[in-house]
Amino acid sequence: MTSLRTLGSSDLQVFPLSLGGNVFGWTADEEQSFAVLDAYAAAGGNFVDTADAYTAWIEGNQGGESETVIGKWLASRSNRSDIVVATKVGAHPDYKGLSAATIKGAAEQSLRRLGTGHIDLYYTHFDDETVPVEEIITVLDQLVKDGKVRHIAASNISPERLQASLDFSEREGLARYVALQPHYNLVSRATYEGPLQETAARAGLAAVPYFALASGFLTGKYRPGANVESARSAKAGEHLESERGRAVLAALDQVATERGAEIATVALAWLAARPTVAAPIASARTVEQLPALLAVAELELTEDELAVLTEASVTEASA
Repeated sequence: MTSLRTLGSSDLQVFPLSLGGNVFGWTADEEQSFAVLDAYAAAGGNFVDTADAYTAWIEGNQGGESETVIGKWLASRSNRSDIVVATKVGAHPDYKGLSAATIKGAAEQSLRRLGTGHIDLYYTHFDDETVPVEEIITVLDQLVKDGKVRHIAASNISPERLQASLDFSEREGLARYVALQPHYNLVSRATYEGPLQETAARAGLAAVPYFALASGFLTGKYRPGANVESARSAKAGEHLESERGRAVLAALDQVATERGAEIATVALAWLAARPTVAAPIASARTVEQLPALLAVAELELTEDELAVLTEASVTEASA
């Protein structure tokens, strides 16, 4: 049985891979999404990540489609108490930004779509610097006091605003961020390492990185001359153009071959071993894509293997 990890200073115990819900209602229809969620839960997975804005970027969608799929799944499986549900506020087309009224209204809509009385982990999706941190924290604290949210977290925030938020919570005795969702992976380290990671470490926050597989690049399926059918292939393919991207692929190939593991598993295992990281986020469109992601729970890389990957990923240092 995979051991769960404690999420920062919270009482949440989470599986070491968070299942990304960004594909639900997008590249995975409801039936596919249910199959992926079932397989994840059957393997011991309990940490599902979504946002109220998923999947507003698809023509004809309004946002909230992913939450709706997850809500239907939770209801049909009667397993709400087994699943740690994380969602985000601030980017839904009808609820943009982080004013108190926006957060309050958006939270009600998320609860409705998820068909639940509470959200386990509620992130500010993108910081809104037009709103004082005092206003944001105060309304989030009210949601916690009302029992609608168990714990709060932040994503896409500067170290300065993160620290100011933590200081205000501390000073006023209000709910405090327990986790941070940064953009972080083997080919994107400067998006987290440095002041943001140091702030998180000092405050005891757990990092739950998104783009953990760099839009699919770190699965190893993008190679020179290979044509990949994917909604995200252009983005992922860009990494092949860089010296660092090619160096990281070579290092992943080496470690994966030696360990008899999938390339994606090795990339996630490197991330899971980084300071502050509790659980990388990765999404699966099909059940077939899941085993390589789930295997991160069992793969512990040696110091030498971690060093090979870390060294390869600093080529063209921290771009």
